[in-house]
Amino acid sequence: MSCRLLRLAVAAGLLASTALSAQQPAPDPVEAVDPFIGTSGEGHTFPGAVAPFGMVQLSPDTHVGPARETYDWASGYRHEDPVILGFSHTHFSGAGHSDLGDFLVMPVSGDTVPLEAGDADTPGFRSRKADETATPGYYAVTLTDPGVRAEMTAGTRVGVHRYAFPAGKAAHLLIDLRSIIYDYPGKILWSSVRIRPDGTITGSREVRGWASPRRIFFAMRFSAPVTGHKLISTEKNILYKGFKGPGRGPETLDSLSGRALIAQFDFGKLRKPLEVKVALSGVDEDGAIANLDSEPGDFEAIRARTRAAWAEALGRVKIDAPKPMRTNVYTALYHSLMAPSVWSDADGRWRGPDDQVHAGDRTTRYSTFSLWDTFRAEHPLLTLIQPEERNADFVNSLIASQKRSPFGILPVWQFAGKETWTMIGYHAVPVIADACLKGIRGIDCAGALKAMVASADYAPYGGLSDYMSLGYVPIDREPEAASKTVEYAYDDWTIARLARKLGETAIAARFEKRAQNWRNSFDPKTGFLRARKSDGSFRTPFDPTAINYGSDYTEGNAWQYSWFMPHDQGGLFRLLGGDARAVAKLDAMFDYDNSKIDYSHAEDIAGLIGQYIHGNEPSHHVAYLYNYAGQPWRTQERLKQIVESQYKPTPDGLSGNDDLGQMSAWLVFTALGFYPVAPGSNEYVIGRPFVERAEMTLPGGARFRVIADGLSDANRYVGGVTLNGKLLERSTITDAEIRAGGELRFTMQATPNMSWATKPGARPFSTTAYRP
Repeated sequence: MSCRLLRLAVAAGLLASTALSAQQPAPDPVEAVDPFIGTSGEGHTFPGAVAPFGMVQLSPDTHVGPARETYDWASGYRHEDPVILGFSHTHFSGAGHSDLGDFLVMPVSGDTVPLEAGDADTPGFRSRKADETATPGYYAVTLTDPGVRAEMTAGTRVGVHRYAFPAGKAAHLLIDLRSIIYDYPGKILWSSVRIRPDGTITGSREVRGWASPRRIFFAMRFSAPVTGHKLISTEKNILYKGFKGPGRGPETLDSLSGRALIAQFDFGKLRKPLEVKVALSGVDEDGAIANLDSEPGDFEAIRARTRAAWAEALGRVKIDAPKPMRTNVYTALYHSLMAPSVWSDADGRWRGPDDQVHAGDRTTRYSTFSLWDTFRAEHPLLTLIQPEERNADFVNSLIASQKRSPFGILPVWQFAGKETWTMIGYHAVPVIADACLKGIRGIDCAGALKAMVASADYAPYGGLSDYMSLGYVPIDREPEAASKTVEYAYDDWTIARLARKLGETAIAARFEKRAQNWRNSFDPKTGFLRARKSDGSFRTPFDPTAINYGSDYTEGNAWQYSWFMPHDQGGLFRLLGGDARAVAKLDAMFDYDNSKIDYSHAEDIAGLIGQYIHGNEPSHHVAYLYNYAGQPWRTQERLKQIVESQYKPTPDGLSGNDDLGQMSAWLVFTALGFYPVAPGSNEYVIGRPFVERAEMTLPGGARFRVIADGLSDANRYVGGVTLNGKLLERSTITDAEIRAGGELRFTMQATPNMSWATKPGARPFSTTAYRP
């Protein structure tokens, strides 16, 4: 397309889009979200009620208890399950590990109250379900066995249940403190429940689960008076004030502690729905009560406030697209706004990684950091669509945890304020560096740099001692050594970037050198990243398609990890023999025939396109790498292939674990037309848009528009791009250009434009020397 024709098309498109937006009111983004997306298949999301970044995730559980097939029920719920066990208050959205499911509540009607959940053969308080519905901040279902309509909503630190019991039947509520997601003998160390003089129910549990020990407290109030209660232990041979029972102990106590407790509350025959308001705290029961008081109002008041909060958060990105794509993208945005989650109480107190309670300040403390996943796109997205103060709170929470860590390092994979040591790398580092390099206010970046260096120099962690002395992690001393080497090298580059900005030249030089360590595990002869032994030799035998947990790679193989040097893709391409060979290897990855490979043993491998695995994070930047070789139209082709095969507006619509928003954040960025291949670079690589129009409201109030003229299934290629009306000949856009506000306009066409952004100076940055 000639420049003159492109300018005419731009002008015509601007007039058409302006007229369209003047005629049609913007659809409600809350109504566009489908919380059931990802609740089947490999998505591991939950459909229940949660506020943006809320402490409470009030959602149904359809499978808890023994670890039988628990991976598929990592969120406690699967859409296809016909029955519900109850409603608990804590859940992960899309994690690859099971836990939480705290304080299960279940309504029961009638004269007989079963105290066991039951199963397929034995009736209990588990109920069949019907008429499920969900929108952000609200969930409802009919429990057909007790005949109860159950509704849920949630605020920041509270969850509210509403149960409409059948007329003429006695209403009861069970609180099952024995229930937990991914259970095994001895996981629940202790629980307690007590009835306070004013009728408030409080309790706690201590768990030795994934984050151990984990303490959580609750406070609960009812909208109707309690007519009777039973506090029961189902643990065998427990001593209660001189009574040793064979099973269930005294039932009329006002408080009870033990490892297997259930509380029953009776309400007689109710004439209106029962509301149950619950608050959580990681500090103590008094903190839970204060949190309960901090969010006044009944079910409808809380629901209205949370809906308004979702409308504001989702409304920061206004999207025009056909309904299926609009649902996909807004649901992805919704899933991107759940974590990190609030962890401090309303008074600011919070429990740290040292298991001590720390006094609060004006900063909200957050936890639930799935950093190996979310440093890639989730956190970069939040820097654009969330207020500066919230992004500063995320970073300051990481730094506060480092100061109170028994090991003096930043979180690796943290929830409930505790470390899980899950996954690899020290990926709090790029999250912090990216925020500081983007100029987000409210962060002590000089102090943050010290915390980053402390983590990178903590020799006992994950082979770092050898990494620092040898320049790589040796496989004969540390599992997953190849992956650790390249992930450490990238993290080191982000340290160097921030150190350069702050004028810390010695630190910058040291970590720039470390950032090149990825080369020490790359084998130019085979063209793959490989694990080396401490004597310098590569481990043999070598199969680049092999995926085995605890082997050379982390949740992947040589095909995926051989591209993970996002800070030095140009260096990789030179080692591969140049652009043409790099493109050929990328094509070989996507086109690989897997028909003779069995990956059934690798439970977290999903969404395969050849050897590209979209369901797991190490592949997420790979489709954008064609741009580095001067073939952006190939990126555009691959992105269409990925979006169409990996995302659907259905319960099984996520090809892999959402991983606390990373899978979803990838789609949001990709739909907008650009992606942060290397967080910390302050640069986004341009792909192609999947929405006709979008507008982001940025921190500070500036607005950045993306417009795709002529976008259709046939017009899948980028014909040309303008930024604020001027031709853009490069396949990148900077963070500063976006934050300034303006318009990125694509002209789409049916055939590839093989001249746009192909020259070396028009490609993304490619070496560690790049310092914009």
